[in-house]
Amino acid sequence: MSTHRIWDSFVAIMQKEFVHVVRDRATLIAALAIPLFQLTLFGFLDQTVRHVPTVVVDQDRTSASRQFVEQLEATDTFRVVAVTSDPREARERIVEGRARVGVVLPPEFGAARAQADPSKRASVLVLIDGSDSVVSAQALAAVNGVAAKVNLDTISERVGAAAQPVIDAHPLVLFNPSGRTANYIIPGLVAILLQIVATVLTAVAIVREREKGTLEQLLVTPVHPLGLMLGKLAPYLILGMGEMALILMAMRFAFQVPIQGNLVFLFVMAVVYLFSLLSLGLFVSTRAKTQAQAQQLAQLFFLPSVFLSGYIFPASGLPRPLYAIGRVLPATHMVEIMRGVVLRGAGLMDLLPNVLALIAISTVLLGLSVRQFHKVTA
Repeated sequence: MSTHRIWDSFVAIMQKEFVHVVRDRATLIAALAIPLFQLTLFGFLDQTVRHVPTVVVDQDRTSASRQFVEQLEATDTFRVVAVTSDPREARERIVEGRARVGVVLPPEFGAARAQADPSKRASVLVLIDGSDSVVSAQALAAVNGVAAKVNLDTISERVGAAAQPVIDAHPLVLFNPSGRTANYIIPGLVAILLQIVATVLTAVAIVREREKGTLEQLLVTPVHPLGLMLGKLAPYLILGMGEMALILMAMRFAFQVPIQGNLVFLFVMAVVYLFSLLSLGLFVSTRAKTQAQAQQLAQLFFLPSVFLSGYIFPASGLPRPLYAIGRVLPATHMVEIMRGVVLRGAGLMDLLPNVLALIAISTVLLGLSVRQFHKVTA
């Protein structure tokens, strides 16, 4: 074969493929948009913890205690969401996930700080949610930094015997005091693993029927679209629950991660979560033309669920638009539910906002799937 014929063949096939790529708009957009989206996503991700919800238990109510709270907020690490005098409220808010840090300023805090007696220091108890290792580590460092700055400023102002530290910070890490990585990573990983299986498997459900030519046979039968969708979901839901049971057994016995909360409540929430993922997969399946395209669209939701859900990076480090996107992803709420139940022993009322959000997302996704199926079959 001559070089000229090889070149002509190459040019002809290349032109044909370019025409095919340009006409396949969905694949073209995915090929261009996914890398740009990933670049934007990775570029804006920040592991710096900011505005951590903090409860202040101010039992002193003096200018000294208020000044210390202002110094905490000035670090930009803490955001005071409540001021109370009851230490139990701080712990309850941490269990519910409405706060990550509790700062307890005891009575006579201001008096002890003002005294020149080095044996009487102002003690500060800091309760830190250890179920999020990134937040707990940076919150601990920030509190110690504020205490060190106050002590340094006081020493520079005083001389002689009075030139002693005036504040002792006593951090107490709750729920994961040893800082064990498995206790933090694995509960969130359960939500991510379930998404991989549930979304990808159901993403090809309708497309497979269309490619095999059996979708038309289904349409001529007296099958209601909602019944069809629920029938498609049921086998994968049972499969997902079986996988959930295996993962929890491995988490408990192989990785020695204790489950502090109610196991029945955890499984009920897993059903709701899987239902939302399966509905998302079906919605993708009704939009896609081929199985390969369906899998690509399903993978499009995977990276945001990993990086915007708070599983790896703290949500407080996200820009507002990405944070808003993260709040509408099912994985975000399931990660918080898993960590709340497994590590903090939280119950239904403690996690009610996440539970309601997950139920709402599941309902909306199923509705979109049924509506899109109506359009496909119209």
